[in-house]
Amino acid sequence: MTALSDVLIAVAVIVLVLGRQLRARRLDTERRFWLIPLVLAAAAALRDPVLLDPHHRAAAAVLVAGSMLTTAGMGCVWGWTVRIWRETDGSVWSKGTTATAFAWVGALLLRAAWYGVGGALHVHQSGSVLLLSLGLLLLVRSAAVQWRARRLGGELHALAA
Repeated sequence: MTALSDVLIAVAVIVLVLGRQLRARRLDTERRFWLIPLVLAAAAALRDPVLLDPHHRAAAAVLVAGSMLTTAGMGCVWGWTVRIWRETDGSVWSKGTTATAFAWVGALLLRAAWYGVGGALHVHQSGSVLLLSLGLLLLVRSAAVQWRARRLGGELHALAA
């Protein structure tokens, strides 16, 4: 895969996830919230298993670590922008807000800033970092939403057949 394909995969995932997040949805349908992040991590590993620039290992490691830390932070922010409520039947619902869309924009700007810093330092950044950071963002966001939903009282109810 090329860097262009990484960007296209990332854009497709963003459109899919953001579109789903801005609609009201039952949370118990997200019981496998780790699946998309796992697929993104696998795609990143298949695309380029070498994350660090061999000519600038220390700087590349700092860039990857810093970008993953800020990505995890943005995942938490995003998870807290989602509105969560319990219906009278006990089901838990969520819906993204305007702040959710702004959190996405912020995450994308931070990702671009990390690429800019890497470019300024002449450190080659693997396209796999984009897919990994997107997977981490989705994983942390989903974990935050699930945690918040459990704090509403009781466990999430499974859908009855």
